[in-house]
Amino acid sequence: MQTPLTESEMVKLWEQHTDLEFVTRNAEATVATMSPQNYVNHVPVMTGGRGHHAMIDFYGTHFIPKMPADTALRMFARTVGRNRLIDEFVFTFTHDLKMDWMLPGVEPTFRKVEVPMVVVVQFCGDKIESERIYWDQASVLVQIGLIDPTGLPVAGLEQARKFENAELPSNDLIP
Repeated sequence: MQTPLTESEMVKLWEQHTDLEFVTRNAEATVATMSPQNYVNHVPVMTGGRGHHAMIDFYGTHFIPKMPADTALRMFARTVGRNRLIDEFVFTFTHDLKMDWMLPGVEPTFRKVEVPMVVVVQFCGDKIESERIYWDQASVLVQIGLIDPTGLPVAGLEQARKFENAELPSNDLIP
């Protein structure tokens, strides 16, 4: 049985993994931080994969090269527990290329998007075993102009603003 990582080791491994995705942009090195039985699920659109070869293909074909150049993450909160790390952040980008992993089949709209996200990272031994990433796809679709929010209980950019600022008013969607 493998010894579990300490909280600081989990944070270090996760930060290395995200640096390899977003800065170094190296699929092979990113997947090397993951266990052989790894699993990634972008919950709203069911993209990702399972296992070494599937993840090399996903990261190398659909994720890393389909990330807009101005992509940024604004960290909001991190929770670390036994074999698990949870990050809450705002993901920002300009939709200037096809993003298979987030907006499959949608042509670039050249609109700016800011959406709160949550990632749940599970560790096994000294590797990342799984990532489950959650966001409100309706908010993304409003921001790129594919959904008209009029009369619907959905929000666009306001969602990210409220996420980061508890002082903003609540209940604006309630008639």
